[in-house]
Amino acid sequence: MAETLALAGKVAIITGSGKNIGKAIAQRLAADGAAIVVNGRGDRAIVEETAGEIRAAGGRALPFLADISKPDQVAAMVDAAVKEFGGVDIAIGNAGLRRQTPFLQMNLEEWHEILAVALDGAFILAKATVPEMIKRGGGTFIGLSGISHHAGSSGRIHVNASKAGLEGMVRGLAIELAPHNITANCIAPGSIDTVRGASAGGPHGRGMSREIPLGRQGRPEEIAAMVRFLVGPEGRYVTGQTIHVNGGLFLAK
Repeated sequence: MAETLALAGKVAIITGSGKNIGKAIAQRLAADGAAIVVNGRGDRAIVEETAGEIRAAGGRALPFLADISKPDQVAAMVDAAVKEFGGVDIAIGNAGLRRQTPFLQMNLEEWHEILAVALDGAFILAKATVPEMIKRGGGTFIGLSGISHHAGSSGRIHVNASKAGLEGMVRGLAIELAPHNITANCIAPGSIDTVRGASAGGPHGRGMSREIPLGRQGRPEEIAAMVRFLVGPEGRYVTGQTIHVNGGLFLAK
């Protein structure tokens, strides 16, 4: 019965959830009873396909195209979630852009493009969803970070800056929002077996796997499992953290 599911009655907005890690998160939370807003920026087909798969499995899902760097589009997405499902309890900032560009070839336009999604987008998402969480007595905000800015990497100065900024923002949110029973955390995936665009660049796949102590890439479902813990009743005492899920590729201090 749906009422026995741990996330029954909860509503989650997951940005960039048409494929890869975002899709795995959407499916996992839906399986435990949450209603899901499946978000993408431009590929309507994959967003609708993921929402359709969730509904076919007995869950509730609303596909919604929105550029998370645009406040008006995010506000419209939140309004749609409230109209369709009654509110918002969970916001997962998963959307991001990857570019592999040497610093000396990087221009300010590309710098702003990356930060607009990974950092500005997280701020815009939080601004739009937190008031709805407060109305419902609490909630959860999670940002998807990474390990390159912790371990060091080249060609990703803008990505590194955006993810470091995201983690700082989330720590601040954790303190400010604690009185409202809202937790805020980051998850930092390592090398995950996903389909990536050519512009992402960098080590990926079997070559990277040789460097991972556990000897393999992670699966999107393993990131989704950590998200599920943090948004569920078991994770309510965890806030302000960056949790690394990387098979030992980077050991956080």
